[in-house]
Amino acid sequence: MTEILVQERSEEQVPPQVRVVEHPAWPVLKDAVEQIRPWQSKDGSIDFEAEGAPDASDAELAVRRAIDAVEELSPLLPHDAAYHAALVKDLRRWSDDGFKVPDFLDSLLAFQPAGHRRDGLQHLVVFPMYTQNGNPDRNFEAVVLRMVWPDWLAELEATRYDNPLFCGITFEDFTAGYDTNSAVLFPETIAVREAPERFSWGGIFCDREAARFRAVTDAAVDTLGLELPADIAAMVHDQQRCEQAFVLWDMVHDRTHSHGDLPFDPFMIKQRQPFWMYGLEELRCDLTAFKEAVKLEADGFPQGRDVQYAVLFDRMFRFPVTGERVRNYDGLGGQLLFAYLHKHDVVRWTDNKLHIDWQRAPQVTNELCAEIEDLYRAGIDRPKLVHWFKAYELVSTYLAPHPGSRWAKGPDALDLTQPPRKLVDDVLPDEFPLSMFYEALAKKLKNVIASTKGITATSAERAAA
Repeated sequence: MTEILVQERSEEQVPPQVRVVEHPAWPVLKDAVEQIRPWQSKDGSIDFEAEGAPDASDAELAVRRAIDAVEELSPLLPHDAAYHAALVKDLRRWSDDGFKVPDFLDSLLAFQPAGHRRDGLQHLVVFPMYTQNGNPDRNFEAVVLRMVWPDWLAELEATRYDNPLFCGITFEDFTAGYDTNSAVLFPETIAVREAPERFSWGGIFCDREAARFRAVTDAAVDTLGLELPADIAAMVHDQQRCEQAFVLWDMVHDRTHSHGDLPFDPFMIKQRQPFWMYGLEELRCDLTAFKEAVKLEADGFPQGRDVQYAVLFDRMFRFPVTGERVRNYDGLGGQLLFAYLHKHDVVRWTDNKLHIDWQRAPQVTNELCAEIEDLYRAGIDRPKLVHWFKAYELVSTYLAPHPGSRWAKGPDALDLTQPPRKLVDDVLPDEFPLSMFYEALAKKLKNVIASTKGITATSAERAAA
């Protein structure tokens, strides 16, 4: 049966295509979008009374240029024909209505990349949107991307890790909002008049994730004097292997938000909670991907071993020292993983060198995953505030809270007459500061981390050359 599935998918491989970015209309579209972006306000509208604002005729001309370019490029991408037709209508309506807050719901609903998950398939995407970890404003962006959907991944999704909305993608080219740290394309970031009942896709750029992972891991290994096993060292220096690891990691991580023994609302959408709750949820999803990767390695999937060390190194080396220290929940998760492994003697910092017990690392990492799963399993029987304190106890068992923390002093230090969401105000911006080890590592890696802004596989190769 497996052979038949693989054969059918191979027959569906995308035929050779003209690269969108090599077509003369692409730079025209990109230039038109870059012209529009600086004119836009935070909500995506254009205020023609603002200083430096264009004439309405200039804005209309830029939109017409964008429309003409989209219509010229669309025949290259017949699978996106309905989306591009809706996009042109939305652009025209935005212009005709006087460039008010953009509403691109119709084109968003018409864009269905998860329905065309074929390896190498191109998409041309234009939306007014913010880019997570990038630009917070809803400016227009134009992105050309390719789907990453190899046969082995398609088989795993079909047989073990159902995730019909997930799209692994890579960059071909992009406008300024993606010349940032953003590595996702999510429908909830797009300017619309109302949110759809449900979203039907979500994309993660595995090439950017892989490229910055390789850059930061390579620098951290060198700085810390860590000796890698030969196969893991080879993976860190192989962009394609890392992309394959990240697309598998992301697929399993993404589905984990709705799988397992969860509190009532595990994703905590539109809720106000202490940031360590978000940190534990993201770490739980990563450690679930790690646990599944251990099983996949045992079942003969070479990507399984690569995922394990991608999770370990990205979480321990990049996450804790990336970004500001204000409610940095991903950083917190990385600190917790390192501290847990250190306390259980898997990670040792001795003689100014980092040592990892490679044999015990999978077992002990899975034990941390089990502790978080136990917390979640018991959480359904607890009031929200009690659950928050239990989560705080788990984190503070391995990480030292800030000396000035009120939460660390326990319930008696808080005004429990307030609703739980109000007690979030008593959480310090950096409730669990970096250890001395991480303070020193942050200084050593800050230039490398800064250099990964806007990185892609192509730009990383140029830098290495």
